[in-house]
Amino acid sequence: MAEGDERGESAVATPGATPAPRWRARVVVVSDSVAAGVREDQGGPALCAALERAGALVEAVVVSPDGIEAVADTLRAQSAGFDGLIVTTGGTGFGPRDLTPEGTRRVIDRDAPGLAEAMRVVNPLGRLSRGVAGTMARTLVLNVPGSPTGAVECLEAVLDVVPHALALLAGGRPH
Repeated sequence: MAEGDERGESAVATPGATPAPRWRARVVVVSDSVAAGVREDQGGPALCAALERAGALVEAVVVSPDGIEAVADTLRAQSAGFDGLIVTTGGTGFGPRDLTPEGTRRVIDRDAPGLAEAMRVVNPLGRLSRGVAGTMARTLVLNVPGSPTGAVECLEAVLDVVPHALALLAGGRPH
């Protein structure tokens, strides 16, 4: 096994090559207007690019309308048989339809408040975010804002620990 690579693959990178994906991710865009087709989403593509730069394989980008049950149902569907990270974008503010945290709380098994707190402190408007983080079986769920800049800043605040968290959820002991 090559030094620095737990899978036994060579640790030597080819210049300019994209690293092989190390973990799986899905993005859930929460927006009534995107779901209705009247607005184009920008947060989802920004998150996908950040996830791929971090070494994730983004397997799906899905859209959910706002609302507690809509978000909860989408998270249930996306986490079924999935071991990896689900990032929701949108619905974390104070608007009357911003109910992503409530929908997420309905389905997570355990809270991960340290991740939510870390995401809030990196963005100037983060103090207005009500986003939560938690686990559903072997899936880690993060709520980030809908704006592309806010979404990426919040995600990048915790990306360094995501692979470790996913390894722990999978039953590993990567300490």
